[in-house]
Amino acid sequence: MNTSSRKSESLFQLAVVVSALGFFVDVYDLLLFGIVRKDSLHALGLSPEEIVTQGETIISVQMVGLLIGGIVWGIIGDKKGRLKVLFGSILLYSIANILNGMVTTIPQYIVLRFIAGIGLAGELGAGITLVSELLPKEKRGLASAMIASFGIFGAVSAYFTHSYFQDWRLCYYIGGGLGLILLLLRVSVYESTLFNEIKSKQVERGNFLMFFNDKNRFFKYLQCVMIGIPAWFIIGVLVTFSDAFAKEMGIQGVDPGKAIMFQYMAIAFGDMSAGLLSQWFKSRKKALFIFYGITICFAILYFLQTPSSSPENFYWICAGLGYGTGFTVVYITMSAEQFGTNLRASAAISIPNMVRGALPLIILLFKFTRSLTESYVTGGWITGIILMSIAIFAAWNIEETFGKDLNFVE
Repeated sequence: MNTSSRKSESLFQLAVVVSALGFFVDVYDLLLFGIVRKDSLHALGLSPEEIVTQGETIISVQMVGLLIGGIVWGIIGDKKGRLKVLFGSILLYSIANILNGMVTTIPQYIVLRFIAGIGLAGELGAGITLVSELLPKEKRGLASAMIASFGIFGAVSAYFTHSYFQDWRLCYYIGGGLGLILLLLRVSVYESTLFNEIKSKQVERGNFLMFFNDKNRFFKYLQCVMIGIPAWFIIGVLVTFSDAFAKEMGIQGVDPGKAIMFQYMAIAFGDMSAGLLSQWFKSRKKALFIFYGITICFAILYFLQTPSSSPENFYWICAGLGYGTGFTVVYITMSAEQFGTNLRASAAISIPNMVRGALPLIILLFKFTRSLTESYVTGGWITGIILMSIAIFAAWNIEETFGKDLNFVE
């Protein structure tokens, strides 16, 4: 290997490492509210009932921020560059999280989680877009899996940070501080070569409306969103509100923070396994369906629990659900590979955030089904069946993208 090749390889590795660290901090901050929800809202004077209802409101507002941020950062990524997103997003959510540690009222909490949500939206999609365009096509699936699997440990770190310090405000300060430190490491990362190539060309970049002015492109975009929806039903409903489900099942002592930790530790292995599996089969879709199957199996076990089940058994089922939702790395990589360079960042950044931002709608559907059935648990599994059916239909009809040449424009 000559000097030029070694230098390029080092730059590629640096991009993967810095993107992985960025997603680590992103997930830490993204999931921190779910971990400190009960402690922080109790400290602000809310009753147990208000902790549930206001918790649903705050996490929904955070996800709306992610939805808006996904669109904004995606446009910036295609117009100004992938690195602009990696710098701007981490700066915004780091400052928001530091301020979040200073809140004294619920309205302040809501506003800052909204701002943090906007910032958090840019991290993963921009990182995967960057490495997908920098690395050879036979390595990009594996690189995406490495970014996602390492980043997921941010949730585990958030749980242990809270367990060790027992101070929800300090947890927010630590998350914000980690982001600002990582910001310094990004100075050495280079911009995508494919993006640099089209900057000088007369090609329209970052026009979000292009996803809607062409029927085939619109349905392709919609399919990518629908494929990921079950992941945030699992994360945002079944695990985040695991204490409420456990109570309805007659299981005492389930800690939602611990359930999140178990789930995300398993997602890290699921992401890597799904990435390796897609490389092994040379197919994104085959890996996706295998992990859909794993998710369905553990979802069935989740809803079959009885009062005789233990909290430990509950946590391990959450871990199984986490491993199954490792399909997230596949659908995000597929989203980046579906679209041309002039819309790739918009797609890769906005699609996972459309999925995250759909959580308020998922919660509304869950509220409807549980009010219709007058059962928290029954409403949960009916919601799950609806969302998984939609995802399977979308995945069945989407284009296979493994090994696709990304040097094209829309």
